[in-house]
Amino acid sequence: MSPDLHPSPTHDVGDGTLAKGKLGTLDIVFFVVSAAAPLTVAVSSAPLAFLVGGIGAPGAMLASGVVLILFAIGFTAMSRYVRNTGAFYAYAAAGLGKPIGVGVAFITIVSYALLCICFYALLGFFAQLTFAHLLGLDLHWGVWSIASVLAVGVLGYRRIDVGAKVLAVLLTAEIAILLVISLAAIMQNGANIGAATAASFDPRNVLFASGASALFVFGFGAFLGFEGTVIYAEEAKQPRRTVPRATYVAIAFLAVFYAFTFWSLTVAFGVDGIIELAQSENFEEMMFLAGESALGAWAGVTVEVLIVTSFFACTLAFHNACSRYLFSLGRERLLPAMFARTHPRMRSPYVASIVLTAISLAAILAAALTGADPFLGIGLWTYAIGVAGLVFSQGIAAVSVVGFFWKDRRGHGVWEVVVAPILGAVGLLAAFLVIATHFDLVSGVEGPINGLMLACVPLVFISGVVVAIVMRRRSPEKYAALTQSVSVVPPAETESD
Repeated sequence: MSPDLHPSPTHDVGDGTLAKGKLGTLDIVFFVVSAAAPLTVAVSSAPLAFLVGGIGAPGAMLASGVVLILFAIGFTAMSRYVRNTGAFYAYAAAGLGKPIGVGVAFITIVSYALLCICFYALLGFFAQLTFAHLLGLDLHWGVWSIASVLAVGVLGYRRIDVGAKVLAVLLTAEIAILLVISLAAIMQNGANIGAATAASFDPRNVLFASGASALFVFGFGAFLGFEGTVIYAEEAKQPRRTVPRATYVAIAFLAVFYAFTFWSLTVAFGVDGIIELAQSENFEEMMFLAGESALGAWAGVTVEVLIVTSFFACTLAFHNACSRYLFSLGRERLLPAMFARTHPRMRSPYVASIVLTAISLAAILAAALTGADPFLGIGLWTYAIGVAGLVFSQGIAAVSVVGFFWKDRRGHGVWEVVVAPILGAVGLLAAFLVIATHFDLVSGVEGPINGLMLACVPLVFISGVVVAIVMRRRSPEKYAALTQSVSVVPPAETESD
């Protein structure tokens, strides 16, 4: 443990606490998997992965999941001792020191906020297309985005388990349609199974192909938000059991589900056919074509509708996560104390939720009024920075796990708290480098603008570190008070959690 972190019991600054014991394992899994938005990954990322990375896309999804499982082994072990809704902030502070913790907090909260804005814009874009196509109702994308901002704001204001129930319904629907399409495509094209399996999971096509780096850009981007399991530790039932269980279930499910749906596309079109389709003008319609071929036109229509609800679900998940980070930094006095207020009845971080809603609304209004492109402009640009920032934060968090257990393994084995976290950290930091060197694949643009967008990540992180260092020098009492809301639980207490 870092010498400048002083363990203390959890206490709240403000007028309330978060709702305790409201979320079970499945509730947290719904939040995390919804944030990853499996339907949008299958519809949008799969064609691009096959286009720029080749036939090994299904295997890359499994390999990305393995790296994240390695990270999760130490990550969840640390969750037994460090509990705080500002997860990466708490972990980095406990394992690497307060300045690093503040830097990670800054980049994480900016990334979450940018991803919220991104998903609002993309939701509006797809809602405009869907309602115009199906109902002839051609409203400006900004109308749909603003409506979603307000709806998510209402749910974010309410008790956390209300949002979990909404996500459960939406997520079940999008997973169900993908499974139905995938199974139907496999049954219809069974003759392709052997060749598709051999090519999709051949290490030469996954790790050593010319487009391998590009595959992992989409691979790690597909797991966005999995770290949200520990964000909800303060609101979880029996967090010592619930958080690790939810983390493993979410990562394993996403890895297998992505690999399966991507693989089903290679079965549907064949090894050569999927690459030909990926290189054609209709590559973005890959999942729609597979569904319509196997099930009929209704499948394509269903996917159109569920893409909109999928974006709504992942936006709600990221809104809740970002609100809790704002709440956490309010308790730490890194943000105004009003962010630490919780609703007297709902026990939600309602002030943080309202502020985030206002910021999102302002961003969407500005983009709509200036004529910004919701997909190629505000959508992809905010997504690119957000993805890079979160993967960077995940890498630092993995290193902090090693730092936390380095001098005292607290009874855990070397594999669990040293070897696996080191492997996870290497994998995640390598993923950040891959994203940085292939940033144009994420941002959708070329030229110097990519360098400017990518520079936001280290600049925001360094700004946080500098803020903490200056605070330590100029306001030692305020600096000493940092992490007082972080609960560092002694090993004996975790046994009776």
